Amino acid sequence: MIVKDEFLSRLRKIFDLNLYEVKVWTALLSRGVSTAGELSNISDVPRSRTYDILETLEKKGFIVMKMGKPIKFVALKPEEVVERVKKNLVVEANEKSKRLEKLKTEEILDELNGLFTQGVKFVEPADLSGSVKGRQNLYNHLDMMIRDAEKTITIVTTASGINRKLEALLPSLEKAKKRGVKIRIAAPIDDNNRAAAKRISKISEVKSTEGIRARFAIVDSNQLLFMVLDDEKVHPNYDVAIWLSTEFLASAMEQLFEAAWKEFKKVG
Repeated sequence: MIVKDEFLSRLRKIFDLNLYEVKVWTALLSRGVSTAGELSNISDVPRSRTYDILETLEKKGFIVMKMGKPIKFVALKPEEVVERVKKNLVVEANEKSKRLEKLKTEEILDELNGLFTQGVKFVEPADLSGSVKGRQNLYNHLDMMIRDAEKTITIVTTASGINRKLEALLPSLEKAKKRGVKIRIAAPIDDNNRAAAKRISKISEVKSTEGIRARFAIVDSNQLLFMVLDDEKVHPNYDVAIWLSTEFLASAMEQLFEAAWKEFKKVG
Protein backbone atom coordinates (compact mmCIF):
# COMPACT_ATOMS: atom_id res chain seq x y z
CA MET A 1 0.00 0.00 0.00
CA ILE A 2 1.43 3.37 -1.03
CA VAL A 3 0.02 6.47 0.61
CA LYS A 4 1.69 9.82 0.08
CA ASP A 5 3.34 11.40 3.11
CA GLU A 6 1.47 14.65 2.44
CA PHE A 7 -1.86 12.84 2.66
CA LEU A 8 -0.84 11.11 5.90
CA SER A 9 0.27 14.44 7.34
CA ARG A 10 -3.12 16.02 6.57
CA LEU A 11 -4.95 13.12 8.20
CA ARG A 12 -2.78 13.41 11.31
CA LYS A 13 -3.68 17.06 11.74
CA ILE A 14 -7.37 16.63 10.98
CA PHE A 15 -7.96 13.60 13.21
CA ASP A 16 -5.23 14.28 15.81
CA LEU A 17 -3.44 10.95 15.23
CA ASN A 18 0.24 10.05 15.45
CA LEU A 19 2.14 8.63 12.47
CA TYR A 20 1.73 4.97 13.43
CA GLU A 21 -2.01 5.40 14.06
CA VAL A 22 -2.66 7.02 10.70
CA LYS A 23 -0.57 4.40 8.87
CA VAL A 24 -2.45 1.50 10.48
CA TRP A 25 -5.83 3.15 9.93
CA THR A 26 -5.26 3.81 6.23
CA ALA A 27 -3.90 0.28 5.84
CA LEU A 28 -7.11 -1.12 7.33
CA LEU A 29 -9.22 1.15 5.11
CA SER A 30 -7.46 -0.35 2.09
CA ARG A 31 -8.32 -3.90 3.24
CA GLY A 32 -11.71 -3.52 4.92
CA VAL A 33 -11.02 -6.39 7.35
CA SER A 34 -7.58 -7.52 8.49
CA THR A 35 -5.48 -8.95 11.32
CA ALA A 36 -2.88 -7.06 13.31
CA GLY A 37 -0.09 -9.02 11.65
CA GLU A 38 -1.31 -8.24 8.14
CA LEU A 39 -1.69 -4.57 8.98
CA SER A 40 1.83 -4.48 10.39
CA ASN A 41 3.19 -5.76 7.08
CA ILE A 42 1.09 -3.40 4.98
CA SER A 43 1.73 -0.25 7.03
CA ASP A 44 5.40 -0.84 7.90
CA VAL A 45 4.54 -0.36 11.58
CA PRO A 46 6.42 -2.65 14.01
CA ARG A 47 4.37 -5.71 14.92
CA SER A 48 5.06 -5.05 18.63
CA ARG A 49 3.20 -1.73 18.33
CA THR A 50 0.41 -2.61 15.92
CA TYR A 51 -1.99 -4.31 18.35
CA ASP A 52 -1.79 -1.45 20.88
CA ILE A 53 -2.39 1.04 18.09
CA LEU A 54 -5.45 -0.88 16.92
CA GLU A 55 -6.86 -0.86 20.44
CA THR A 56 -6.34 2.90 20.58
CA LEU A 57 -8.05 3.37 17.22
CA GLU A 58 -10.98 1.31 18.46
CA LYS A 59 -11.35 3.46 21.58
CA LYS A 60 -11.25 6.60 19.42
CA GLY A 61 -14.05 5.26 17.19
CA PHE A 62 -12.07 4.61 14.01
CA ILE A 63 -12.45 0.82 13.80
CA VAL A 64 -14.32 -2.17 15.24
CA MET A 65 -12.74 -5.31 16.70
CA LYS A 66 -14.14 -8.60 15.37
CA MET A 67 -13.88 -11.38 17.92
CA GLY A 68 -12.52 -14.75 16.85
CA LYS A 69 -9.25 -16.51 16.21
CA PRO A 70 -7.31 -14.75 14.98
CA ILE A 71 -8.78 -11.43 16.12
CA LYS A 72 -9.61 -9.24 13.14
CA PHE A 73 -10.35 -5.56 12.80
CA VAL A 74 -13.06 -4.00 10.65
CA ALA A 75 -12.79 -0.59 8.98
CA LEU A 76 -15.70 1.82 9.29
CA LYS A 77 -16.92 4.18 6.57
CA PRO A 78 -14.95 7.45 6.75
CA GLU A 79 -18.25 9.37 7.13
CA GLU A 80 -19.08 7.27 10.20
CA VAL A 81 -15.58 7.87 11.59
CA VAL A 82 -16.03 11.62 11.26
CA GLU A 83 -19.34 11.50 13.17
CA ARG A 84 -17.88 9.27 15.91
CA VAL A 85 -14.82 11.46 16.32
CA LYS A 86 -16.99 14.58 16.51
CA LYS A 87 -19.18 13.04 19.23
CA ASN A 88 -16.15 11.81 21.18
CA LEU A 89 -14.59 15.26 21.03
CA VAL A 90 -17.76 16.87 22.40
CA VAL A 91 -17.98 14.34 25.24
CA GLU A 92 -14.29 14.76 26.07
CA ALA A 93 -14.54 18.54 25.96
CA ASN A 94 -17.58 18.53 28.26
CA GLU A 95 -15.83 16.26 30.74
CA LYS A 96 -12.72 18.43 30.79
CA SER A 97 -14.84 21.55 31.14
CA LYS A 98 -16.64 20.06 34.16
CA ARG A 99 -13.33 19.10 35.77
CA LEU A 100 -11.96 22.61 35.27
CA GLU A 101 -15.16 24.21 36.56
CA LYS A 102 -15.01 21.99 39.65
CA LEU A 103 -11.40 23.09 40.15
CA LYS A 104 -12.61 26.59 41.03
CA THR A 105 -14.04 25.29 44.30
CA GLU A 106 -11.07 23.13 45.30
CA GLU A 107 -8.01 23.95 47.40
CA ILE A 108 -5.63 23.20 44.55
CA LEU A 109 -6.65 26.44 42.81
CA ASP A 110 -5.83 28.41 45.96
CA GLU A 111 -2.42 26.75 46.03
CA LEU A 112 -1.81 27.60 42.36
CA ASN A 113 -2.85 31.22 42.95
CA GLY A 114 -0.51 31.33 45.93
CA LEU A 115 2.39 30.20 43.77
CA PHE A 116 1.52 32.77 41.13
CA THR A 117 1.16 35.62 43.65
CA GLN A 118 4.50 34.82 45.23
CA GLY A 119 6.16 34.55 41.82
CA VAL A 120 4.82 37.86 40.51
CA LYS A 121 6.39 39.69 43.48
CA PHE A 122 9.81 38.94 42.01
CA VAL A 123 8.94 39.94 38.45
CA GLU A 124 9.95 43.29 37.07
CA PRO A 125 7.08 45.08 35.28
CA ALA A 126 9.14 45.13 32.07
CA ASP A 127 9.30 41.32 32.17
CA LEU A 128 5.51 41.02 31.95
CA SER A 129 5.53 40.84 28.16
CA GLY A 130 5.68 38.25 25.45
CA SER A 131 4.54 37.12 22.02
CA VAL A 132 1.24 35.37 21.35
CA LYS A 133 1.14 33.10 18.29
CA GLY A 134 -1.96 31.87 16.48
CA ARG A 135 -5.19 33.84 16.15
CA GLN A 136 -7.12 31.63 18.58
CA ASN A 137 -4.44 32.12 21.24
CA LEU A 138 -4.45 35.82 20.42
CA TYR A 139 -8.19 36.07 21.07
CA ASN A 140 -7.88 33.98 24.21
CA HIS A 141 -5.31 36.46 25.55
CA LEU A 142 -7.41 39.46 24.56
CA ASP A 143 -10.42 37.85 26.22
CA MET A 144 -8.38 37.48 29.42
CA MET A 145 -7.43 41.16 29.30
CA ILE A 146 -11.08 42.15 28.83
CA ARG A 147 -12.23 39.95 31.72
CA ASP A 148 -9.68 41.66 33.99
CA ALA A 149 -10.53 45.18 32.80
CA GLU A 150 -11.65 47.64 35.50
CA LYS A 151 -11.88 51.02 33.76
CA THR A 152 -11.32 51.16 30.01
CA ILE A 153 -11.05 48.94 26.93
CA THR A 154 -9.84 50.38 23.65
CA ILE A 155 -9.77 48.20 20.53
CA VAL A 156 -8.63 49.19 17.05
CA THR A 157 -9.16 46.55 14.39
CA THR A 158 -9.69 45.93 10.68
CA ALA A 159 -12.90 45.59 8.69
CA SER A 160 -12.90 41.80 8.94
CA GLY A 161 -11.56 41.95 12.50
CA ILE A 162 -14.72 43.51 13.89
CA ASN A 163 -16.75 40.52 12.66
CA ARG A 164 -14.33 38.11 14.36
CA LYS A 165 -14.38 40.07 17.60
CA LEU A 166 -18.16 40.04 17.69
CA GLU A 167 -18.06 36.26 17.59
CA ALA A 168 -15.11 35.73 19.95
CA LEU A 169 -15.37 38.54 22.51
CA LEU A 170 -19.00 39.66 22.79
CA PRO A 171 -19.83 37.78 26.04
CA SER A 172 -16.76 39.19 27.85
CA LEU A 173 -17.39 42.67 26.48
CA GLU A 174 -20.99 42.55 27.70
CA LYS A 175 -19.84 41.57 31.20
CA ALA A 176 -17.25 44.35 31.16
CA LYS A 177 -19.97 46.84 30.20
CA LYS A 178 -22.07 45.70 33.18
CA ARG A 179 -19.06 46.27 35.46
CA GLY A 180 -19.00 49.88 34.31
CA VAL A 181 -15.98 49.57 32.01
CA LYS A 182 -15.82 52.17 29.24
CA ILE A 183 -15.44 50.39 25.88
CA ARG A 184 -14.40 51.96 22.57
CA ILE A 185 -13.90 50.14 19.29
CA ALA A 186 -12.59 51.64 16.05
CA ALA A 187 -12.51 49.91 12.65
CA PRO A 188 -13.20 50.63 8.97
CA ILE A 189 -16.97 50.12 8.61
CA ASP A 190 -18.42 48.84 5.36
CA ASP A 191 -21.39 46.80 4.14
CA ASN A 192 -19.71 43.55 5.18
CA ASN A 193 -19.38 44.47 8.84
CA ARG A 194 -22.05 47.10 9.42
CA ALA A 195 -24.39 44.61 11.11
CA ALA A 196 -21.63 43.50 13.48
CA ALA A 197 -20.74 47.11 14.24
CA LYS A 198 -24.35 47.93 15.12
CA ARG A 199 -24.58 44.95 17.48
CA ILE A 200 -21.38 45.92 19.23
CA SER A 201 -22.52 49.57 19.43
CA LYS A 202 -25.10 48.47 22.01
CA ILE A 203 -22.32 47.86 24.54
CA SER A 204 -19.52 50.01 23.14
CA GLU A 205 -18.83 53.27 21.39
CA VAL A 206 -18.01 52.34 17.80
CA LYS A 207 -16.41 54.64 15.24
CA SER A 208 -15.25 54.15 11.68
CA THR A 209 -11.56 54.59 10.82
CA GLU A 210 -11.67 55.29 7.12
CA GLY A 211 -8.31 54.78 5.44
CA ILE A 212 -6.58 53.51 8.58
CA ARG A 213 -5.52 49.88 9.08
CA ALA A 214 -4.32 48.92 12.53
CA ARG A 215 -4.76 46.11 15.06
CA PHE A 216 -4.19 46.72 18.75
CA ALA A 217 -5.93 46.81 22.12
CA ILE A 218 -5.34 48.86 25.28
CA VAL A 219 -6.85 47.87 28.63
CA ASP A 220 -6.93 50.12 31.72
CA SER A 221 -4.08 52.21 30.27
CA ASN A 222 -1.58 49.61 31.48
CA GLN A 223 -1.79 46.66 29.08
CA LEU A 224 -1.16 46.60 25.34
CA LEU A 225 -1.71 43.93 22.73
CA PHE A 226 -0.25 44.70 19.29
CA MET A 227 -1.15 42.51 16.33
CA VAL A 228 1.92 42.88 14.15
CA LEU A 229 0.72 41.29 10.88
CA ASP A 230 -1.89 42.16 8.25
CA ASP A 231 -4.86 39.85 8.85
CA GLU A 232 -5.63 39.83 5.11
CA LYS A 233 -2.19 38.42 4.28
CA VAL A 234 -1.46 35.99 7.11
CA HIS A 235 -2.98 32.59 7.85
CA PRO A 236 -4.77 32.58 11.26
CA ASN A 237 -2.35 29.91 12.54
CA TYR A 238 0.60 32.24 11.91
CA ASP A 239 -0.90 35.45 13.26
CA VAL A 240 1.31 37.08 15.90
CA ALA A 241 0.74 39.64 18.64
CA ILE A 242 3.01 41.31 21.18
CA TRP A 243 1.68 41.69 24.72
CA LEU A 244 3.10 44.38 27.02
CA SER A 245 2.20 45.28 30.58
CA THR A 246 3.54 48.80 30.89
CA GLU A 247 1.63 51.79 32.21
CA PHE A 248 4.10 54.25 30.66
CA LEU A 249 3.65 53.08 27.05
CA ALA A 250 -0.02 52.13 27.37
CA SER A 251 -0.92 55.58 28.73
CA ALA A 252 1.00 57.26 25.91
CA MET A 253 -0.80 55.14 23.32
CA GLU A 254 -4.15 55.96 24.94
CA GLN A 255 -3.41 59.67 24.71
CA LEU A 256 -2.49 59.39 21.04
CA PHE A 257 -5.65 57.41 20.41
CA GLU A 258 -7.75 60.13 22.11
CA ALA A 259 -6.69 62.66 19.47
CA ALA A 260 -7.51 60.30 16.61
CA TRP A 261 -10.79 59.15 18.18
CA LYS A 262 -12.26 62.68 17.89
CA GLU A 263 -11.79 62.54 14.12
CA PHE A 264 -13.43 59.16 13.61
CA LYS A 265 -17.05 58.88 12.42
CA LYS A 266 -19.51 57.51 14.98
CA VAL A 267 -21.44 54.32 14.16
CA GLY A 268 -24.81 53.18 15.51
